[in-house]
Amino acid sequence: MRATIPIEHGRQRKAADGIRRLLERLLEAEIVDALLVPMETPTGAITPALVSDPDLLSAARPLAPVMGLNAARIAGKVSIREPRGRIGVVLRPCELRALVELVKLQQASPDDLVTIGIDCCGTYDVPTYLAKAQKKAPKKGGRGAGPQLWAQLFDRLSDNPAAAPPDLRDACQMCERPHVEQADITVELFGADLNAGIPVTLPDEMGERLGLEPTEMAGQRDETIEKIVAARTEARDARFTAMRQRLDEEGIEQVLSECVRCHNCMTVCPICYCKTCLFKSAALDHTPRQYADWARRKGVYRLPADTMLFHLTRLNHMVLSCVGCGMCTDGCPAGLPVGQVFRTIGQQVQAKFDYTPGHSVQDGLPIITFREDEWLEKGEE
Repeated sequence: MRATIPIEHGRQRKAADGIRRLLERLLEAEIVDALLVPMETPTGAITPALVSDPDLLSAARPLAPVMGLNAARIAGKVSIREPRGRIGVVLRPCELRALVELVKLQQASPDDLVTIGIDCCGTYDVPTYLAKAQKKAPKKGGRGAGPQLWAQLFDRLSDNPAAAPPDLRDACQMCERPHVEQADITVELFGADLNAGIPVTLPDEMGERLGLEPTEMAGQRDETIEKIVAARTEARDARFTAMRQRLDEEGIEQVLSECVRCHNCMTVCPICYCKTCLFKSAALDHTPRQYADWARRKGVYRLPADTMLFHLTRLNHMVLSCVGCGMCTDGCPAGLPVGQVFRTIGQQVQAKFDYTPGHSVQDGLPIITFREDEWLEKGEE
């Protein structure tokens, strides 16, 4: 069913209120027991929270353009074990893609989950967002500024899809999949005439339980998405070209030479899930004598040790499933382009296997999918 959620006064900044009303209905109709949704704290920060009381959704900020973590990781934690409740999860496109990969890796379960996907105009990192929110609403400490900041992005993207603000997160500026590709409920913001309400697509039975009526959609969704994707793809390809040149000329060791092996990129990655991790064990805690021997043998030995082993192992594990959320880059205290390195190399590896991460749970992960003819030469019977 395609339906429309009305917006009070037809104002774009009221779009968040319309989405909140949809979320309230999901709880009131007992379609879900709780909702995982971005919420605003008293300090103005945005953080995911699990909400079961519809009255508390007044602090929900589903459109706040900030990304401090990829919420797919939390969706996995609230869904993987039984017993569990029926949980609705509000996710951006990159978070939905990460959730798909986690399902394939058996780190999340789609059972009893209702995914609510919202088209994404882009996000700021946490410090940039808080500074903008404070400037927008100084008397309130930045609280409540999220919908206004989102509306500015939405208007700018609607007027010129190629005009991404330069202070958006790097991953967002080159995200060629900013629209929802699959979800139980899709909030279709791109190309919508928000004066007429918020278009949503959802199962017929669910729409009836929510009291929605089928609606013919106005707007130019396909054309708008095409323009946005073209602009983002151009930005992505420019970054990939520059990164490939750096990797060719300097080598990956030099590009990531300032790594201090803090493991932040691993910690914030939504796909990195190993319960027993080599790099969190004592296996790489070498003895003082070993360090001294290496230094004596080579004349100089860089510390901390094993930084390249760390990154190459992560690349081996993650490169096929990297969904380009950019959390690794945001989490790096040295400001290394970890996300660009992973995406640049990932594009080539994914092409080799004809694999698109996060596209569908039906697409088997190449590393765990056995095909008898996988290594046969082309044309061989």
